[in-house]
Amino acid sequence: MNIAEIKKTAEQKMQKSVEAFKHELTKIRTGRAHTGLLDQVHVEYYGSMVPISQVANVTLLDARTISVQPWEKGMGAKIEKAIRESDLGLNPAAQGDLIRVPMPPLTEERRKELTKVVRHAGEEARVAVRNLRREANEQAKKLLKEKLISEDDERRCQDDVQKLTDRTIAEIDKLVAAKEAEILAV
Repeated sequence: MNIAEIKKTAEQKMQKSVEAFKHELTKIRTGRAHTGLLDQVHVEYYGSMVPISQVANVTLLDARTISVQPWEKGMGAKIEKAIRESDLGLNPAAQGDLIRVPMPPLTEERRKELTKVVRHAGEEARVAVRNLRREANEQAKKLLKEKLISEDDERRCQDDVQKLTDRTIAEIDKLVAAKEAEILAV
């Protein structure tokens, strides 16, 4: 392993951390409806638990309503029950084969709770990035110890990894601020 590989690996891992954080943010509910909300809801289908998207068509009817159209007739009640029992606080209503999932408006208290959740998730993402920085710096120190690189090269590598870390954390902070603004917008 050389310095270029250390930096490249650190950058790739940090980017994956940011992507994972973005995915985490999509699960946090705002006032608007989006189909990704039901991704973590699983329903029993022939003895195994599967995501709703594998047994039904999930679409948006309007900005505040998700529609779930089961592919099989008997699945409607199971899907409705799974959504109701999830921790999302949603109350689905069946209309024939179609299940409508209206998004309740967020209270001020719930909005504040959600901003805390977003900040906590952001801090976890920052910690993950800092851990990646530490790993990269340890690899550079190991190369120095094995006399494969000079002290100047090791110092330069640490500086580059620090700049990369700063950029990635700034990106995470931007995502946190945007999500908080989205949650607090009435």
